[in-house]
Amino acid sequence: MTPDAGAAAGPPGLLAAWAGRVAALRGWRRLLAAALLGVLATAALPPLNLWPLLVPAFTGLLWLADGVAGRRQAALVGWAFGFGHFASGLYWVGIAFLVDAERFGWAMPFAVAGLAAGLALFPALALWLIGAPAWGGPARVALLALAWLVVEWLRSWVLTGFPWNLIGTAWTVSPAVMQLAALTGIWGLSAMTVLAAGAPAVLARGGRGRAVLAVGLLLLPAAAWAGGALRLADAPAPGAAVVPGVLLRIVQPSIKQTLKWRPELRRKHLDLQLRLSRAPGYERVTHLIWAETAIPYLVDSEPALRARLAEVVPKGGALLAGAPRATEVDGRRRLWNSLVVIDDTGRVVATYDKHHLVPFGEYTPLRPLLGLAKLTVGSVDFSAGPGLRTLAGLPGLPPVSPLICYEAIFPGQVAPAEARPAWLLNITNDAWFGDSSGPYQHFASARFRAVEEGLPLVRAANNGISAVVDPYGRVVARLGLDAVGTLDARLPRPVPGAGPLYARLGNAIVPFLVLMLGTFSLVLHRLFT
Repeated sequence: MTPDAGAAAGPPGLLAAWAGRVAALRGWRRLLAAALLGVLATAALPPLNLWPLLVPAFTGLLWLADGVAGRRQAALVGWAFGFGHFASGLYWVGIAFLVDAERFGWAMPFAVAGLAAGLALFPALALWLIGAPAWGGPARVALLALAWLVVEWLRSWVLTGFPWNLIGTAWTVSPAVMQLAALTGIWGLSAMTVLAAGAPAVLARGGRGRAVLAVGLLLLPAAAWAGGALRLADAPAPGAAVVPGVLLRIVQPSIKQTLKWRPELRRKHLDLQLRLSRAPGYERVTHLIWAETAIPYLVDSEPALRARLAEVVPKGGALLAGAPRATEVDGRRRLWNSLVVIDDTGRVVATYDKHHLVPFGEYTPLRPLLGLAKLTVGSVDFSAGPGLRTLAGLPGLPPVSPLICYEAIFPGQVAPAEARPAWLLNITNDAWFGDSSGPYQHFASARFRAVEEGLPLVRAANNGISAVVDPYGRVVARLGLDAVGTLDARLPRPVPGAGPLYARLGNAIVPFLVLMLGTFSLVLHRLFT
């Protein structure tokens, strides 16, 4: 039977018919189809986790690419896919503009559309890269995985970076599959996901060789699951391997962002967190963890406040809390979004200043030119800290790498290579984004950093998802969105030794993955043309 005859009947024939219809779309219909496929890809990510939808999303994208004439049209298809994907996945960014709706509400639609349009340039580049007509068929599936890997990596650092909703994040539904990130980081998971999701595109023309290849690609997640399951079988049970003598209490007050910085309510918000810190079971707690900007005052300049905070710090322990910090440098006031560590005498024993600031949220790029204000309270932009730090010598705690807010979403950029910590601490305030998908996506991304680094992750949110995650990405304890309360948990130990492969190589693994996918693409091109 010839390949063409094989495509005439059965499932391959049906796929061929659908492939032909999708590839034949033109004009606005093609762009609308691409945008809708991008929305399908978003539904595969948290919080919906409808991961099977990745198959029609990326298979359909490949079929659309088969119908274009040249790289320019391919890039336009990629941009439309990206716009649908990012507009549906990042709609919650607009909610932050409604916190002070009188000043910023008008900008909400422009911010969401502008962000989606800008980020869509990365999928546009991916489709441009695979748009050469000579590289069709199975080779194009591998090329798309390669191109997607490259543009996701670019997205992690271009213009300060925004690696939110990397496609591999869909696998938070399976701790076993997540274990691949210990070897390749999230990058390998993203590439594997695109390879598997695009597999049906290989079948559209029929043929035994294509069928074998498609099945092999579809089984990649199963192979990752099997390898991950073996790794987890050798790992301690969740919550079994813990640091002796440490019991953390994470405080989640769930203060609404519209109320958080009202001057007449600041003392009330502080009192709430002090009460929660002393909730039943306090006598067993050794350390308190409060969220980003949990202390609504400048701690360094308020000795009475430090004395009051010291009253709730367990003897021999510490309070680790987010707070703004201000300094005078050359007569100019500078503001920092910081973590402060306060011991039981009220002394600030360590600080960490956030270094990866949110554009337009914590500072305004080109402020004199644009004339725009930042979303956070106050007219002074936050200053960036010097970078990642491992805080050592804290009372009763092993060394820790603090991460404030979205600093936890950057693969390979959460722990100093020269001073490996024993755990990661992510303090955040997702109250900006209400009851949306944003807090779930944020937490999912942070979980992957634990697997990649082989380090436990402790997360304290004002509102959002507070949790303790072990170094295998398994959630040991959790407080859900909108919950008001405390979470008491032991601090898990890191994986033994120097950490997993990705923790040692970091993003230097990306060129190796690119080389592997490039070689695979070339082999497929030779075999099927």
